[in-house]
Amino acid sequence: MTPETRAAEFDAADPLSSFRECFTLPEGVIYLDGNSLGALPRATPGVMARVVEQEWGEGLIRSWNSAHWFEAAGRIGSKIAPLIGAAAGEVVACDSTSVNLFKLIAAALAMRPGRKVILSEPGNFPTDLYMIAGLEAQGLAERRLAPREALAEALDDEVALLMLTHVHYKTGAMHDMAALTRAAHEAGALVLWDLSHSTGALPVDLNGAGADFAVGCGYKYLCGGPGAPAFAYVAARHHAHLAQPLTGWFGHAAPFAFSDDYAPAPGIEQLLCGTSPVLGLAALEVGVELIAEIGVARLYAKSQALSEFLLACLADLGVNLELASPATSDARGSQLSFRAPHAYAICQALIARGVIGDFRDPDVLRLGFAPAYLRFADMAAAARHIAEVLGSGEWQRAEFNQRAAVT
Repeated sequence: MTPETRAAEFDAADPLSSFRECFTLPEGVIYLDGNSLGALPRATPGVMARVVEQEWGEGLIRSWNSAHWFEAAGRIGSKIAPLIGAAAGEVVACDSTSVNLFKLIAAALAMRPGRKVILSEPGNFPTDLYMIAGLEAQGLAERRLAPREALAEALDDEVALLMLTHVHYKTGAMHDMAALTRAAHEAGALVLWDLSHSTGALPVDLNGAGADFAVGCGYKYLCGGPGAPAFAYVAARHHAHLAQPLTGWFGHAAPFAFSDDYAPAPGIEQLLCGTSPVLGLAALEVGVELIAEIGVARLYAKSQALSEFLLACLADLGVNLELASPATSDARGSQLSFRAPHAYAICQALIARGVIGDFRDPDVLRLGFAPAYLRFADMAAAARHIAEVLGSGEWQRAEFNQRAAVT
C-alpha cells in the first residue's frame, strides 16, 4: 500500500477533516509553518469588516460600551483559559509575549525579596532571555542558565523564578511542567511558563501543575493573525500580591477617574497597560473560538498521528534525516525538527515547491503541524517532496542561488 493510499484512508476516517474548510489555504501549498503563523480562519475577514465598518465606522467611540470593546481583553482571556488549564479571571489577552514576560518577571522578583536569580536554559527562545537581560542591566536580576537535565539541581535559595518555554521552539522537546513546577516551589521559587508553542496545540494544565505565571502568543496555533495580541496568566492566589511595573491606565482600578495616583485593578486586569488593540483582539477571538470548538485534546491526538505518519512515509521513501525532536510523539509538541548541514537550502527548495516549513539557525529544518487544517495526504505529499529535493540535488541549486545573492 502506497503512502498516498494510506493517507486517503486516514483522511476518510479523520473526525476533524471538515474543519479544514474553516481556513483559507492557497492552492498548491502544503503549509507546515503554522507554529510560526497560523492560517487565516475564513470567518476572520467578515468579523474584521464588521468591527471596522460598523463598530468603528458607525458606532465610533460609543462602541467601547455598545460593542463591549472595554471587556474584550478579559473576555478573550477567559476563552483562552480552558485551553491552558486555567480558570476564568486568570488570563487576559494583551500586549506582546515579550512585554508580558517583562511584567511577570519583574512581578516575580518583587514577590521574592532577597532573591535575584532567574533560572532558565541555554537555547531558550531569545526574547525570553533578552527580557532577563534587560532587568539584569538595571541590577534587578541575575541570569542563570542550566541544561534541561540539570534544571532541578540548579534550583537553590537564590532563585526567585524558574522561567522556561514548555515546548522548545527549535526542537519541540517538551518539559515536564508539573515536576519542574514542584521542584521550583520546593526551593522557594516561582515559575513562569512560556506557552507560545503549546497553546492550542496540546493539552496544558497550569492549575493542575500549580503554575504561578504563564504567557503565550496569539498568532501561532490560535490563528489570531500576524502580531496578534498575546496573553498572560497569573494564578488567582497571587492576584492580591501582584505588582507589575508597567502601570498604565488600563490596569488602573478606575481608569476614568483620571487620578494622578495609580491604584491597580483588583484581578487579572491589573496586567493591562495601554489601551487595548481592538482590531487585533477581534481577529484573535475568531481563532480562539475556532480552536476551542475543535478541542485541544483532539487536535493533539491528530498532530501526533500526522507526525508519526510523516516519519513513516520518510522511512518508506528511504529518507535519512537526523531527527532533532524527541523520538516519541508524547515527548514533543506539534512539530518535527530535523538537523542537516544544508537545512537552509533544503528549506528553500521545499518552499519553491510549495511545501512551506522553516529554518532555524544553524542547521534545523522545522515542520509544524496544525491539525485543524492539515491532512494525511499533505504528509504523504510532503514526504515525497523531501525525498525528491534530497535526491535530485535541488537543495544544492538553492544553496548556490543563496550564495550568489549574497555575493
